[in-house]
Amino acid sequence: MTTLTHTPEQGASKIVLETTVIRSWKAPVSFGIITLLSLILFVVFSRPGVSQFRLTAEANLIQLPVISFPTVATCVIITVLMAALTVLAALRVRSGHKVSLWLVALFGFLFLVNFLTWAGAGSSIPVYGLLLGTVALSAPLIFGALGGVISERSGVVNIAIEGQMLAGAFVSAMIASITRSPFLGLLGAMVAGMLVSFILAAFAIKYLVDQIIVGVVLNVLVLGLTNFLYSTVMTANPELLNSPPRFDRLPIPVLSEIPIIGPLLFQQTIIIYIMYVAIAAVWFGLYRTRWGLRVRAVGEHPQAADTVGIKVGLTRFWNVSLAGAVAGLGGAYFTLGSVGSFNKEMTAGAGFIALAAVIFGQWDPIKATLAALLFGFATNLQSVLGIIGSPVPSEFMLMLPYIVTILAVAGFVGKSRGPAASGKPYIK
Repeated sequence: MTTLTHTPEQGASKIVLETTVIRSWKAPVSFGIITLLSLILFVVFSRPGVSQFRLTAEANLIQLPVISFPTVATCVIITVLMAALTVLAALRVRSGHKVSLWLVALFGFLFLVNFLTWAGAGSSIPVYGLLLGTVALSAPLIFGALGGVISERSGVVNIAIEGQMLAGAFVSAMIASITRSPFLGLLGAMVAGMLVSFILAAFAIKYLVDQIIVGVVLNVLVLGLTNFLYSTVMTANPELLNSPPRFDRLPIPVLSEIPIIGPLLFQQTIIIYIMYVAIAAVWFGLYRTRWGLRVRAVGEHPQAADTVGIKVGLTRFWNVSLAGAVAGLGGAYFTLGSVGSFNKEMTAGAGFIALAAVIFGQWDPIKATLAALLFGFATNLQSVLGIIGSPVPSEFMLMLPYIVTILAVAGFVGKSRGPAASGKPYIK
């Protein structure tokens, strides 16, 4: 922060610029608390044995050796490294610098390895299965988060992600069951999500209704409508209306045999491949195209955008609709890529988790994707730890991503600020 000081000197006026450095100790303090917890849990209450990490499945053509660590010694070394990063973060803040994102990421990675080493003492942790399950569980969250980023970047808070995903799941199951074509079901899911967005856009943009209220009402409406149609229509003839064909895995030759990243990136279903393309397309579109510039303009300063000829209402309307189509793809993943049929309330709050990923990811498509992957990783980790017989309660693992989200919003990984005009109706 810079201040002006007026100093008289021999009848002349002298202006002196004084710079005040604002230091934030949130990151070093958080590092210190987590390091202290690691010292208590992983060192004081250490678990003897050897922790093994299996990087490849037995069916893989290329095999990587199993990595083994002595549990106690490894936990001690990693805890010391975490303490060193804590000191480094404190020194950076003291010198007036910010704690960079790479330092936070490295600290988080060390804590994760420390935790897995301690939890897997005397057992073997399938790293490949942990990563594959993370992608599978994160896919609908990523689609929902991308839809949330597009909508909120244009200035409309998309609380209705849950309803858009649920509508996409229901319609995709019915259309794919009738036509026996999962591709038509995928298209139907996009249309269903877009229709829900039409209602949100119409009330929020044209009639200036509070966007939060409209989103909540739409979630309840879609939930009740799909439950009613499931009970009265689908269950009457499930063979015809609720037995959709699922997408098969499409391994890419040679690339799918690469250890770790091969099965993760190149041995997936068409929906996962579409997800990879969508992440890159949304990022490139928002930051490298005229469309993205207009979207960000109406989300940050609609009045300025209006003065240069951008139609604010129309831009918001079509981008909210696009966001609904993307979220609808996330709903289709439940029925066409995972479960294989529609069930009541099958999204189970995934839309709200996707909305949290948008906030955690600071309204950026790449960061929101990483946040969604964190939720999927934590969900899959509690299943893997349960299989290997870890003493960690599964309820704690389900709490972890929400705790991290609270820390992120509190400023642990940087200031979280949404688009300036998000949630505010524009009156010309």
